[in-house]
Amino acid sequence: MDQFDWKIIAHLRQNGRASYVELSQAVHMSETTCQRRVRALEDAGVISGYAAQIDERALGLSLSVFVTVTLASQAEAALSAFEAAICEVKEVAECHLMTGGADYLLRLAVRDVDDLERVHSKVLTRIPGVERISSSLAMRTVVRRTALPV
Repeated sequence: MDQFDWKIIAHLRQNGRASYVELSQAVHMSETTCQRRVRALEDAGVISGYAAQIDERALGLSLSVFVTVTLASQAEAALSAFEAAICEVKEVAECHLMTGGADYLLRLAVRDVDDLERVHSKVLTRIPGVERISSSLAMRTVVRRTALPV
């Protein structure tokens, strides 16, 4: 990757819907060259996809909840089973395998405390192998970045 690739990435992080005309002007190269470089970045997996940034509150999902999950076993089969099950829970915005005291850190996007209680008692606690769950409500999001520090 050279400085032009980094410029393309920086511009697309700010505006993933930029046309090739706009992108080529922003990074000072021809549209054809710019398009070829974007395709190469996609083929290399550097650009893994494009998505709209959604305001969860505008959709009625006013609570962001961080949940730690500890499993009864850390065997590969137990981790795989949990991961397959958690991928089916639509309220899970993020799921991370962790080091430390808990096995997973989840971020849930839910409507309200009643919705959280439903997800906790009817979904998360019923996933086989879950031993302990701890939740923390986010009062306010201070920083949410889509750009990486590169």
